[in-house]
Amino acid sequence: LVELTARQNDLVRKYSGGMRRRLEIARSLLHTPQVLFLDEPTLGLDPQTRDHIWVYLEKLKQQGITTILTTHYMDEADRLCDRIALIDFGKISMVDTPRRLKLRLGENLITLMTDAPQPLLDLLKDMPGGNHAAAQVHDGRLVLTVDSPERALSEIFRQATAGGIAIKSVNIHQPTLNDVFLKFTGRELRDEVGGQGDRNYAQMMRNRK
Repeated sequence: LVELTARQNDLVRKYSGGMRRRLEIARSLLHTPQVLFLDEPTLGLDPQTRDHIWVYLEKLKQQGITTILTTHYMDEADRLCDRIALIDFGKISMVDTPRRLKLRLGENLITLMTDAPQPLLDLLKDMPGGNHAAAQVHDGRLVLTVDSPERALSEIFRQATAGGIAIKSVNIHQPTLNDVFLKFTGRELRDEVGGQGDRNYAQMMRNRK
């Protein structure tokens, strides 16, 4: 399953980080568990190894093994999980399927770079097809939730021109889990939490040696 047969006679201390992570998954399956708990299984791995581990976990899912995993990678959660719990400051803030979580922000997001994001938002508060309550202003960016990007952009540029506001760039995309997490937990840096996370990571790596 984890493709380590060719290295079965090597000492584990000679394994790479990705190989050790795959070995940990194999070891956790020795007793044929019905539920598997994984704590950040792809932390610090290169993209190729991450993708291989994702494939392993998808195979386990097909075999009927329930997996509960923690991760900081939103793309990992989106690909692997049927249900996701967002945790902020140690508390679960919401639980739902990946699709339903993303739909909380609407079908489309427009990100505008401008020197006057709040005045532009005030001009657009009555824009048809827009969700003013879900709008976000951060670091010179205005993020809008809209039904139709084409119709919305026409109104946005009309209002910006009338208000003398220059728009530097426009980006249109569908919401991601990263957008959801930032929307409902905030964008401020978590220095205290990050510091503890660094200590936990260092202890984890010492335990794996």
